[in-house]
Amino acid sequence: MNNHDHIDIIYMTLFPWDNEYSSVSLSFSKEFVKNNRVFYINHPYSLKDFWNLRKTKLAKKRKPALLRGKKQYETVPTLDHPNMVAVHPPLTIPINWLPHGAIYNFFYKINRRRILKTIQQVIKEHNIENYVYLNCYDPYFVGVLPKDKFSPLLNVYQCIDDFGVEEYTVRHGLPLEDIAIRDSDVTVATSSNLVKIKKHLNSNIYLLPNAVDLTIFERALSEKLERPKEIADVTTKMIGFTGNMDNVRFDFDLIKRLAEAHQDKTLVLVGPVNCDRFYELEIEKLPNVIWTGSKNINELPSYLQHFDVAIIPFALNRQTESIYPLKINEYLAAGKAIVSTTFSDDIKTFAEWIYLAKDEDHFIQLIDKAITENNNQRIQQRLLTAKSNTWTERVKSFWNIVDKNLQE
Repeated sequence: MNNHDHIDIIYMTLFPWDNEYSSVSLSFSKEFVKNNRVFYINHPYSLKDFWNLRKTKLAKKRKPALLRGKKQYETVPTLDHPNMVAVHPPLTIPINWLPHGAIYNFFYKINRRRILKTIQQVIKEHNIENYVYLNCYDPYFVGVLPKDKFSPLLNVYQCIDDFGVEEYTVRHGLPLEDIAIRDSDVTVATSSNLVKIKKHLNSNIYLLPNAVDLTIFERALSEKLERPKEIADVTTKMIGFTGNMDNVRFDFDLIKRLAEAHQDKTLVLVGPVNCDRFYELEIEKLPNVIWTGSKNINELPSYLQHFDVAIIPFALNRQTESIYPLKINEYLAAGKAIVSTTFSDDIKTFAEWIYLAKDEDHFIQLIDKAITENNNQRIQQRLLTAKSNTWTERVKSFWNIVDKNLQE
């Protein structure tokens, strides 16, 4: 089967389209919709989520449907395409705090029936016949579609992180994901370590790494972009990071040491902070640190264009071992010199084009080396590497996997 235009994709994802930063599922969807209908099903609000978000603009807009126990079709402002149908499911009962047992199972079945009913309605209302069910890292309700009630061409589970790291996800997320991987026709994983640790559950597992949207990040090379207001008056060299900063992946102690060791430069952190360590170390109070907060993905090239070196200061732990970071190809597409910790086997595959640090001291030393050695030839090599790692290429790989499995 070589023509995929007639295949729809029902995409259940943990990452709602209105997430404050980019996601794997939305990036894939932007590419899928060029040829296929995508029914993008947000992870639902629980009653607790809705209460906490009740004053936000989007929650207020969803409120009438949610209070009636109905799904809602939505338009994605960043992806306003006729092939993109966004679905926000009805409310679910918050149950992750419950221990394993009869009570949890009872409410789990209620939540699962609610989401299955939503998917059935979407299939009926849009005359969906030939479709792949693709689940991105959301095993909490419908890891795979039951074959006795649904007829997907394939159930595909997309594993993008290690559920076995954080206490919240270990309790129910990890066993539910293991079931989803075991029951899927095909599993795809974003890192080689995830393939290794999940292969015992399903031997039909493929590496499908993260990628880059060149149309966004190549602008840092091809256009003259205005300096963002936060760095408009900076005259020093700039060390930059873009992305989410949390207490599991991000090494805040390294960041503080880096800022203190390079006081002749400005450290620019672009993205949300989701832990207390950042404030405990008072990183935002350091005189040569600028923290911008969250930014839309389309704003990132304006920052990247003015960075002299980009960094990936990830901690070395079990979770980062399974990471193929989105930002590696984003940085490369922007032509940036990159200094990174050696946190995973996948980051090591970029050793020819980036600077990999053996330890904290080496990381700090490599900053000046990366800046000094930067030249146009290296910039073009980085861009060429990024061009082989686009979402277009990843979608081609996805359909090759689908074709192989349908033929078998």
